[in-house]
Amino acid sequence: MFLEYSLNLPLVIASVAVSLMASFTGLALTRGVSLLPEIQRKQRIAMASIALGGGIWAMHFVAMLGLKLPILFYYDALTTMISALVAILMVGVALLVVHFRKRTRSSIAIAGTIAGLGISAMHYIGMSGMQLCKAVYTPGGVLLSLVASVTLGIVSFGIAYGKRTHRSIILGTLTFGIAVVSVHFLAMYGTNFLQVEPVRPLTAFIDNSTLALIVTLIAFFICSAFLLAGVTFMPVPADGAWPADGKTAAPAPAAGVSASAPGRQAPASVPYQKDGLIQFVRPSAIAVLRAEGHYSVLYVGPEKLFCPWSISDAEARLAGGNFIRCHRSYLINPDHVTGFERKKDNGVCRFAASPGLGPVPVSRSRIGEVRAALGLS
Repeated sequence: MFLEYSLNLPLVIASVAVSLMASFTGLALTRGVSLLPEIQRKQRIAMASIALGGGIWAMHFVAMLGLKLPILFYYDALTTMISALVAILMVGVALLVVHFRKRTRSSIAIAGTIAGLGISAMHYIGMSGMQLCKAVYTPGGVLLSLVASVTLGIVSFGIAYGKRTHRSIILGTLTFGIAVVSVHFLAMYGTNFLQVEPVRPLTAFIDNSTLALIVTLIAFFICSAFLLAGVTFMPVPADGAWPADGKTAAPAPAAGVSASAPGRQAPASVPYQKDGLIQFVRPSAIAVLRAEGHYSVLYVGPEKLFCPWSISDAEARLAGGNFIRCHRSYLINPDHVTGFERKKDNGVCRFAASPGLGPVPVSRSRIGEVRAALGLS
């Protein structure tokens, strides 16, 4: 006879919070990763895999520890650990697909499928580790959870990796977090439990509620540490601080470079890294430099190139050239601007030759300088 069961609501809420935290950490860690050198890219993907895959497992485990049955039960440590490693491995493979292959709809769909199957595999492997009771699945419940995991995985990756903007990462976080939670509870809807006799004497083990608290705290600690260590979700100046009045401070010149040196010439070339090599491009060919943490991205025609200079360093080095700081995160070359639009309090510049570059914001304090450079005032 199947056992009656219920759920511990606080632990269910905690599992949802873990899922959202892990989803945001994993997706935010991979922002801008494709522009990094290969070794750094692999390191960041490894961190994201642990955060995202480990978070998926933590969500499932916390929710399962919130399961209330009329009998005593616990989980086999080895099986539980295997389920966590499977989640981390399959999410890692999915992230490798989107960051080491050309990003197309098909590659994003493949990555979403792998991640979705990883969610289901982790769930059912983890369930098999229950001791003193046995999970019994209905075919419809298993099929529904598999279809949901793959579908929601594809949708989540499509949103998060279609456009790597702040908005898409937030929406991707919500969809992926909801996907993990939905798959878990859809699978549980098609699951029943039977009591079984122990095959070995019981030994002391941690109470489920205490274990759930420990897992939740560990998950949040790992995600917080990775966020602080690797995420550049919000643009920051290279010196790491904003002035107290909230206005953009004048950038500090690079070591050994004087931004105010009279008659200083702009460098003949700007370095960028591609295929493991340091290469160079003429400053006049660069349309825009965009801040990416402590580095920057060069937009040269349709290409996006990784530059080891910070945006402040680039501004100081290119001070003798034709570049203008139009926003705290952007330097623009007016010669490449193909359109300008004045907004209520600010403006935007457009660059038709760089299709991967959206409208570049012009902050209110820079409007006059940009208009003058474009011959509009």
